[in-house]
Amino acid sequence: MTLPSAQKLHKILAQSGLGSRRDMETLIEEGRVLVNGEVATVGTRITTMDTVKVDRRIIKLNFSEEIPKILLYYKPEGEIVSRDDPQGRPSVFSALPRIRGGKWINVGRLDFNTSGLLVFTNNGDLANRLMHPSFEIEREYAVRLVGEMSEDDLKRCCKEITLDDGPARFEWIRDMGGEGTNHWYQVGIKEGRNREVRRMFEAMNLMVSRLLRTRYGMMELPSRLKRGQFLELKPEQVKQVIEWVGITKPMKVKQHTPSPRDKSYTPGRIRSRRSASDLSSHSKSSRRRTKT
Repeated sequence: MTLPSAQKLHKILAQSGLGSRRDMETLIEEGRVLVNGEVATVGTRITTMDTVKVDRRIIKLNFSEEIPKILLYYKPEGEIVSRDDPQGRPSVFSALPRIRGGKWINVGRLDFNTSGLLVFTNNGDLANRLMHPSFEIEREYAVRLVGEMSEDDLKRCCKEITLDDGPARFEWIRDMGGEGTNHWYQVGIKEGRNREVRRMFEAMNLMVSRLLRTRYGMMELPSRLKRGQFLELKPEQVKQVIEWVGITKPMKVKQHTPSPRDKSYTPGRIRSRRSASDLSSHSKSSRRRTKT
C-alpha cells in the first residue's frame, strides 16, 4: 500500500482558495487552524487522510494543482467588494457563480462609486501575484472630470502628486475629449491604494464625476460585457495569464461546465467570448499618451 505524500499545510490551504500562502501562514500563526483536532504550526505537513479546520469550519482541501479559474466581472456602481457589510449594501459576491471546493478571491478592489473590471480567481497564489506591489501591474481607467485639465495639470500628474499616504503619479494620460462641462481622460497607474485615482485628481482641485476601470494588466474589460455580468476565462486564456505573472510550474487543465441546476448559473449570462490573443490586444493598439 502506498501512503499519500505529505504537503505543506499553508500551500494546500492557498491552493484550496482560502487566500495567499502568506495569508495562510498568518492564520496558522494565530492558532486558527486545526489538523486532526490539534493546533497547527507553520511547517505542518498534511495528507489527504487529515482533517483540517479553519475557525472551527472543516475545509475541503484541494491537493491537485489544477489550472486556476479566473473570472472577469463588470462591477456596477453601488456594489461593495466585501462579503460582509454592516450597512447591508449589495455585494459583488452575490452576483458571482458558485464554485465547488473553494471560493472567489477578489484581485484588488474598486470603491463603492467606481465601476468597471474586477478580477476574481480561486487561487490564492495567483491572486497574490496579481496584487503584489513588487509586480507593478498596470491598471487602466477611464475618468470623467468636471472641466478640462490644463497643460500644466497633464504634465504634473505624470511626475508626482503628494497624497496623505505618500507620493503618487500616473504612468501616462490620454485626452479622450468630451462635451460641455464633462471631459474624459484615460490613465494608467501601477498602484492600487484606496481611492488613489480620485484622490490624485482631488489634489489637483479636479472633480471626478465618473470612474471606470477598463484594464488590469493584460486583462481588459470585454466590450460586450454589461454591468453586473461576468465572464470566466477559458483554460488557454488562464494559462496565458499564469505565464505572464511568472508562474512556471505546469498545472493540470480541468474543464468545468456550470450545471443548469446551480441557481447562480443563468444560461446566456456570459455574453462575450474572447480568444487568448484578445487578452493582450491592448499592447498592440496605438495610443496617444502624455508621458514623462
